[in-house]
Amino acid sequence: MPNVTIYIPADEMPSDEALADLTAQCTELCTGILRAALANVHVIYVAVRLGRGHPAFAEIQYRLEPFRTPPVMAEFMEGLDEAIKGNTGLTARIRCFGYEASSIHARN
Repeated sequence: MPNVTIYIPADEMPSDEALADLTAQCTELCTGILRAALANVHVIYVAVRLGRGHPAFAEIQYRLEPFRTPPVMAEFMEGLDEAIKGNTGLTARIRCFGYEASSIHARN
């Protein structure tokens, strides 16, 4: 963890180059601000058919840690917002969900 999933309307999906740049920026935010190990960072894009709401939606799942305070998460979300806008031109609704380590059951 963290897992960053960004839902983008299929007809507005950016180029592979823009997604590669966004992936690099998301990775930097996760390893820098959230202090995650590189091997634990996952970034995926899901093409969707938008029904209603913001043109993009970002969902971040992460392990709760004492150093991931509200100000740290606010800084992370600000950086993520800028990265998404800069690489897709879309304004994303961003939601972060933190989980206690004891509540996470994982494999691979």
